[in-house]
Amino acid sequence: MSRLAPALVFVTLLGIVDVAADTEPVIHMTARKFEYSPNEITVKRGMPIVLEITSIDRDHGFKIAELGIRADLKSGEVTRVRIVPDRVGRFEFRCDVFCGSGHENMAGDLLVVE
Repeated sequence: MSRLAPALVFVTLLGIVDVAADTEPVIHMTARKFEYSPNEITVKRGMPIVLEITSIDRDHGFKIAELGIRADLKSGEVTRVRIVPDRVGRFEFRCDVFCGSGHENMAGDLLVVE
């Protein structure tokens, strides 16, 4: 008989994080003209996380240049982005697929703390 591990769900001002025993935390995000939600994510250095980003309205991009992270976000699909932040700091993420007037403001921050 298999045992199911209990899942914990944390609700913060920044979004919902699902954590199941023995797995990496998953942060659910959405992308739409011209914003990410949440637009600020705080994580611990060295702690692996998975961003599950759903593009609501059209194709977008997700890029954290300083950490070498890049993903295409297809409309209506969930894209999983695994991050293991190796240094402390504030790292900007932005859409790198032109999505119209206002595209330049589609950004957020990944804050990595000790």
